[in-house]
Amino acid sequence: MAKKALSIRPRPAPGADANPRPGQLAGGRSGARQQGALGRIDWPATLRNGRPQRRADLVLRARSRKPGELWLVIVDASASTRRHGALAQAKGLLAETFEQAYRQRARLAVLHATGAQPCWLWQGQKASAQLQNWLEQLGAGGGTPLIEALQLARDWLEKRQRQKPDEHQRLLVLTDGRLRDWPALQPLPCPSLLVDIEGSAVRLGRARKLADELGAEYRRIDEAAAVQR
Repeated sequence: MAKKALSIRPRPAPGADANPRPGQLAGGRSGARQQGALGRIDWPATLRNGRPQRRADLVLRARSRKPGELWLVIVDASASTRRHGALAQAKGLLAETFEQAYRQRARLAVLHATGAQPCWLWQGQKASAQLQNWLEQLGAGGGTPLIEALQLARDWLEKRQRQKPDEHQRLLVLTDGRLRDWPALQPLPCPSLLVDIEGSAVRLGRARKLADELGAEYRRIDEAAAVQR
């Protein structure tokens, strides 16, 4: 004789089938809604200042604890980077970098090192189509104010670190390293990557030495491009 399958259902709790009605407190279908600010009170920080007497005494937690990111890019576009398609490869890598910054919502700062002195193109803004337009028109020529650009970047980063101590910062330097001489350099104040875009058959290898002095990771342009892909 076959056994009947047993179906055991829990007895519904009293009032479980009741229709939602407005509560006695105004502000919602099922009663008053708790304001978002009250759910974000940092009680330890609040009580360290004494017992709160009014709303202004409450210390609120930040809505998002994820720190922002800043990518600072220094582009050496001196006359020597025209050789053997060095700048063309660098522009490809830059295009991918700008696209990644846009997708990851990182802020960008861009220093153009060419001519007599470096100049800022971007200083901490979100990536936009303007950078891609600049990149399409980027050409090489003039001198190599790379050391001045590095010092300018260092000063700017140190100031920004005081203003935004929780921000994650990274520095990317693209250069062929074709400098005659430079003064002693101090390590950079954030994690850094130097990409060597030297493309001639006879390599001077100065970009690697520059990376060592700056305390930056060193990669050749073909290696960096492979990592990006």
